[in-house]
Amino acid sequence: MLKPNYVFVIDTHKKPLMPCKPSVARKLLSSSKAAVFRMYPFTIILKKVVVDVNTELELKIDPGSKTTGLAILASVAGNPPSGENVIFCAELTHRGLAISAALTNRKALRRARRSRNTRYRPARFNHRVRPSGWLAPSLQHRIDTTMTVVNKLMRFSPIKSIAQELVRFDLQQMENPEISGIEYQQGELLGYEVREYLLNKWERKCTYCGVENTPLQIEHIQPKSKGGSNRISNLCLACEKCNQQKGTLSIDVFLASKPDLLHRIKLRVKAPLKDAAAVNSTRWGLYHRLKLTGLTVSTGSGGRTKFNRSRLELPKTHWIDAACVGEVQILNILADQPLMIKAIGNGTRRRVRMDKYGFPASKPRQSYDISWRTGDIAVTTDGIKGRVVIQSAKRLEVRVDGKRYGGKLSEFKKVHGMDMYSYM
Repeated sequence: MLKPNYVFVIDTHKKPLMPCKPSVARKLLSSSKAAVFRMYPFTIILKKVVVDVNTELELKIDPGSKTTGLAILASVAGNPPSGENVIFCAELTHRGLAISAALTNRKALRRARRSRNTRYRPARFNHRVRPSGWLAPSLQHRIDTTMTVVNKLMRFSPIKSIAQELVRFDLQQMENPEISGIEYQQGELLGYEVREYLLNKWERKCTYCGVENTPLQIEHIQPKSKGGSNRISNLCLACEKCNQQKGTLSIDVFLASKPDLLHRIKLRVKAPLKDAAAVNSTRWGLYHRLKLTGLTVSTGSGGRTKFNRSRLELPKTHWIDAACVGEVQILNILADQPLMIKAIGNGTRRRVRMDKYGFPASKPRQSYDISWRTGDIAVTTDGIKGRVVIQSAKRLEVRVDGKRYGGKLSEFKKVHGMDMYSYM
């Protein structure tokens, strides 16, 4: 049975308090000691002032290219400490790909317009200088949306520290294992760092035959018996069959009959570690933004996250990865029903729909002087909940699963304003 997230609690002065169980929140609401303050994330406001708040929570973040995992943990006191409790979890889906596609489309339209109308003008793009720390809009979007959610969680819960997965792979440790002593280079964690990097570099396939969904072994491209080293640039992944067939042969001899494959492998081997660093660029940007919050920010690597998750025998999900970031000894899962947050944007400035030829296909969109906005979440008098579409100054419509439910303004109750995100 899934366990829902804890409910955020604030006092009458909007000071964040320790989140409570849903059952406790129901009792407070039914006894009129609290009221609903916000639907997503669900927050109640007490009708009294609370003076002392000693609870300190930790927010953990696992940034991803498409989905970012978030988890709030509460330390459990004891001697020895009995671990940490996961009391809130969420997964944030970004729209970076949609932004990239929209910018590419805009670029093509502008280029075509320039070639038609202003061919005689000199190009200006060579004179534009990007500021230090600039990121492409599709990458900057991931940082901005993550910070939006983090700021909301900080506003409704007493978070005192943040832990972030800063890098997918500890590149410095792999290049120079001696920097942290023999405990690291000979321990279990180094194997997780190296394997996680190789899985991403070789796309989770056998280097020689391309087979997928099979156990893969770490293999030396240049055998150690012929001068090969343990450097990350000399390692790849191979299935057991290919690994046995290659044995101590050099790659030139083993793939002598497959020159095209040999050429592709050598090109990929030469790919520098900066490729992985480019993947981590948004994580560094997020790290610097998190430092500006004034909270204590700790970091961990993807290899350590995977090590913690495997040791605790937990399934692979984004929010569980977030809970396993950094130092983790014991993890008690008290909430395993994550709030699914999806960035949907703020619409467009286009006032009419266009047909495939680029001509207007509808009447111009009108604006109405009412308190409703397209995208607000509302509940009808029949109990139907969904996003609102404004039909006129006196009529609204809720669309759920392809069906439309319309009515007068008085038949709808707003439960959450449009904030450029959808929730499940």
